[in-house]
Formats: sequence, C-alpha cells, structure tokens
Amino acid sequence: MVAKREFEPLDGDIAAELFELTQDRTAAAGLRGYEISNHAAPGAESRHNLTYWRYGDYVGIGPGAHGRRLGSRTVRHRKPENFLSALSRNGHGIAEEAPLSAREAADEALVMGLRLTEGIDAGALEHRFGVPLIDQSAVDRLVRSGHLSTDGYRLSTTPAGRLVLDRILAEIAA
Repeated sequence: MVAKREFEPLDGDIAAELFELTQDRTAAAGLRGYEISNHAAPGAESRHNLTYWRYGDYVGIGPGAHGRRLGSRTVRHRKPENFLSALSRNGHGIAEEAPLSAREAADEALVMGLRLTEGIDAGALEHRFGVPLIDQSAVDRLVRSGHLSTDGYRLSTTPAGRLVLDRILAEIAA
C-alpha cells in the first residue's frame, strides 16, 4: 500500500513516541509487553502466539492458513471455494508446501524470538539448527550501545532496541 501511495507511514520519530507511550500506558495498567506488539497481565499471555514466537511447530487449518511443522512451511488456499475444491480433490487444502533449510529455519527463529521480551537462547538455537545464528561481534557492539542485553545464556532487545528491531536483526544475523 505504501508503494501504491495508498498509505503513508508515520514519521519514524512520531511512531517511536507512540510506541513508547503505548508501553508506558499498558505497563501502568498491569499489562506487560511480553512481545513487541502484545501485552498481557502476568500469566495471561497468548500461548497460541507464543508457539510462533518460540519457533514451535503449528498446523494451519482453513482457508489462507499458514503452518510450519516437521521442517516444512505450508500455505492453504486463500479463497474458501479454492480451499474446499482442493480439499475434495486432494484431501487437504494445501496450496504450497516447501521444506525449510536449516539457514531459513534459524533465521526465522531469530526473527521471531527477538520479538519476545524474554529473547532467545542463541546457543540452543544454533545447536537445534546446526548453523551459526548470530554475528557475535555485532551482538557485543549492540550490547555496548544499549540495544541488546544478555542475561546468562539469553539474548534480548532492550526498550531502545525494540524501537529498531529490524535494523538489529539485519546486523546480527550470521
């Protein structure tokens, strides 16, 4: 929509101010930001969405649904009539299915996991996927600048880092 000039995003500084205001107001209401765009009272976090962000397997069911399981990504037909036709014809509504390489899976796990306030265990993810996950020199630099923090074996974004998460991901991905 931006490319078609149907939507003009907010100025980055204004967007950052609104994000910080949202964090302050939700925290004051007892709703901590446990993911970059989600807040909940302690114990009321969305277990469904945490599965995505912690890079667990999930099955997409219904028209347009996406899934990721057993090392593959799936996409169901979007239009209900196409979904139902494929279901009758094939016994499923899958329009696309593709295996994920170890690199793709590791990158997705990094992107999803750093959305969480709890962050990631980079060593565990490297072991899980068998590929390097992060550029340690970039991580060290971003820790020094106050954008990332480490707590034992966990790596997470700071409040300042959450404002520039896309940039951080581009810098630290191995």
